[in-house]
Amino acid sequence: MSSSQPPQHGLFFEDIAEGFSITSPGRTITETDVVLFAGVSGDYNPLHTDEEYAKQTMFKGRIAHGLLGLSVASGLAMQLGFMLGTVEAFRELTWQFRKPIVAGDTVHIEARAASKKPIRGYVGGLVTFDISLLNQKGEAAQKGAWVVLVKGKPV
Repeated sequence: MSSSQPPQHGLFFEDIAEGFSITSPGRTITETDVVLFAGVSGDYNPLHTDEEYAKQTMFKGRIAHGLLGLSVASGLAMQLGFMLGTVEAFRELTWQFRKPIVAGDTVHIEARAASKKPIRGYVGGLVTFDISLLNQKGEAAQKGAWVVLVKGKPV
């Protein structure tokens, strides 16, 4: 099952089939995003905030915070609606920062349910989603696996 249209509400554990996939709309990363993230996180690393310094690095200019990319990926996933009201906890993640994101890049996510594991004594279980944060060229800027606790259908 693949979708580019978001579900109207969160999917319950039973509704998510292994292989379910969904793609978000794009979101352009702005200069404002980078500045606000520096303020919220307290990460004023000159790689993100000082153009003259950043020009001297391997990136040849300022880049967005890696955790800003992860945060945007999380927001894009929530906007899709498949987790809305049914994901009870973000349990675990593995994440790779593969390519820099710069102001002006437009990113989107592709999410695929890789595996499911019911939890005994709980109505629902763990779902592992493979997530890719892709830039406008279709390159994976970041990717990894998110394990979330998903409610089962009410009895």
